[in-house]
Amino acid sequence: MLRNLLALRQIAKRTISTASRRQFENKVPEKQKLFQEDNGIPVHLKGGIADALLYRATVILTVGGTAYAMYELAVASFPKKQD
Repeated sequence: MLRNLLALRQIAKRTISTASRRQFENKVPEKQKLFQEDNGIPVHLKGGIADALLYRATVILTVGGTAYAMYELAVASFPKKQD
């Protein structure tokens, strides 16, 4: 029993630490320069190719969904003929 408690105490010491194991580079100033740069590109596209792809996919899904909804509305507005 005492052995288990000592092992638990040792594990707790190791896992709860205020020191970070890895040091990360602060990239915020670089991102601020990128997004504040006045180069005529909209802010939602300044992140690079991934932002452009996400924007285009959103536009395509929105236009396609609107067209599909209008089509279904047109189909529902005309009753089917009874034979």
